[in-house]
Amino acid sequence: MFLGIDVGTQSVKALLYDADQRCVSNICSAPLRLISAPDGTRAQLAEWWLTAIAQCLAGFRAADKINIQAIAVSGQQHGFVPLARNGEVLAPVKLWCDTSTVAECRQITHRFGGQERCINEVGNAILPGYTAPKILWLKNNLPDVYAKLSTILLPHDYINFYLTGERTMECGDASGTGMLDIRQRKWHAGMLAAVDPDRDLSAALPSLVAADASVGHLNRPAAAALGLPAGIPVASGGGDNMMSAIGTGNVTPGRITVSLGTSGTLFTSTDTPIIDAQGAVAGFCSSTGGWLPLLCTMNCTVSTELTRRLFTMSVRELEEQVASTSVGSHGVMTVPFFNGERTPNLPNAKGCIFGLDESNYTPENMLRSAMESAVFGLRSGLDTLRQLGCHIDTVHLTGGGAGSDVWRQMVSDVFDLPVSVQTSDEGAALGAALQALWMFHRLQGQNASLQALLDEHLIRDPMRSCVPNKYSVQEYKLFYVEYLRQVETMRTLYD
Repeated sequence: MFLGIDVGTQSVKALLYDADQRCVSNICSAPLRLISAPDGTRAQLAEWWLTAIAQCLAGFRAADKINIQAIAVSGQQHGFVPLARNGEVLAPVKLWCDTSTVAECRQITHRFGGQERCINEVGNAILPGYTAPKILWLKNNLPDVYAKLSTILLPHDYINFYLTGERTMECGDASGTGMLDIRQRKWHAGMLAAVDPDRDLSAALPSLVAADASVGHLNRPAAAALGLPAGIPVASGGGDNMMSAIGTGNVTPGRITVSLGTSGTLFTSTDTPIIDAQGAVAGFCSSTGGWLPLLCTMNCTVSTELTRRLFTMSVRELEEQVASTSVGSHGVMTVPFFNGERTPNLPNAKGCIFGLDESNYTPENMLRSAMESAVFGLRSGLDTLRQLGCHIDTVHLTGGGAGSDVWRQMVSDVFDLPVSVQTSDEGAALGAALQALWMFHRLQGQNASLQALLDEHLIRDPMRSCVPNKYSVQEYKLFYVEYLRQVETMRTLYD
């Protein structure tokens, strides 16, 4: 058995993968709360994650837990976990969807010499979702707490610390801090100085480990709390997108993974760094030794969930309503920036609905429009990746939306590409378990490639995979252009 733990925004999931049977043996989940405030604050307490992990592990049979050979952790990217010297978490963890750091983004970018220089030298612009401005926010707003800061960790790094007592990072998740030179895979001294000119932040950043390395072994306190044997090796793990790349077999060029969750993400694997001069596509490292250019939208299933709750419908009823109306929602166009937006960079934006009249103002059109707009936002990432020279021939779908017939066909039609899904939709948790298996093989002296391992263990589900509908593809081309026009209208309101 190999254990993958995924610490998300809405829940924690634990997945047991049976490598002998080549199947997911069990999945348990536990919900998480969210701290929200009108200033854009989105945070969680790190202790909630530990409680949720324990709840998940309590759902597994003792006979399975005793056979776990290795563990890996996937975590929501960009969160800032500030640790004191003694390992105490000093403040609530500001998350990827926190937009309260706009002023700090401007401050860091100005100190460094402008956005163009940030992208040219580090590989990424400094955006509100990233970790770097959260560090400066702590200094600006809670200086007494900041003075106690000893170590900067990301959410998955903190879980690794809890499990092993070791403070480490790996380059994939570290890319999302905004402080890693993604070409050289090392911290950029100039960016660290732009975040805090008054102290050497490199002393607070942990060592960077290889993607296939072990960061340590499960310590006795964590083992006792989780009902596991002490001494199990723990892999480096990574950000949820990096683990989803592994969990969908996206570790070589030519494929994209689209994740339909609270946020929407789209990414591909490359053998060389991909830098977007406009900053829309993030230049990240992968957790496999390569690179993972990625676009993230902050509003994906958020849009459909808000609309579904507005009409007090179940998920099944939503599917039926969306299927009952036509492509383009009879002219209703949603721009779903309910949480502000990261791509395009409009952190103060609001959700807007255009094109309403007395004939199309119906629940089914509102619901379908909410779904279509989430896919349109991700389609812009496909366009940008192609402009940057990436060849894409297949979409691998993961996340909650991957379980929906309507979502899958809509993505295929809007992207005009075949959509493939695995037998398991748990891309991040499964990817973590498979990374743990990869590390375990390495520890045993087996040097098979990760691609070979994934080809052996990942199973495509032909019944849920789909190809584009030619009529819908042509219709969506027109509606996608209109969506881009409405987004530009939003810029004049909220830029």
